[in-house]
Amino acid sequence: MGPLYLFDLASRQTDWLTTRQTAIARNVANANTPGYRTQDIEPFAATLGRTALRLATTAEGHIGSDPARSQAARVRDEKGRNLDIHHSGNSVSIEEELLKAGSVSRQYSLNTSVVKKFHSLILSSARGPG
Repeated sequence: MGPLYLFDLASRQTDWLTTRQTAIARNVANANTPGYRTQDIEPFAATLGRTALRLATTAEGHIGSDPARSQAARVRDEKGRNLDIHHSGNSVSIEEELLKAGSVSRQYSLNTSVVKKFHSLILSSARGPG
C-alpha cells in the first residue's frame, strides 16, 4: 500500500485553520484599539497551490491528473474590499470576524469528518470481508 496523502493534506488544512483562527481572535481582541487594521491569512487554496501533491494512478482505469489540462482557480484578495473605518482608525468589524470564525469552525468539522470516514474505510478494508 502506498502513502496516503489525504492525512497529510488534512493535517495541513488543520494547521491553516488554526493559524486563521488565531488571526481572527487577534482582530477581535483589538476591536477597540485605535488604528488597528484587520488581518487575515492567504486562502488555503493558494497555500495548496504551492504544494507538490499529485494524484497517483496504479491502473489505467484510474482517473489521472494531467497538468496540461488542469486550470488554476483564481482567488480574489480581500485587500480590495471596502472596510468600515471607525473614527479611531480601526477597521475591525465584529460581525465580519464572527462570520469568519463560523466558517473556520465549519471547515474544521468537515475536515475532521472526512478524516474519520477515511480512517474507518481503511480499517474496514484492512479487516477484509465479514
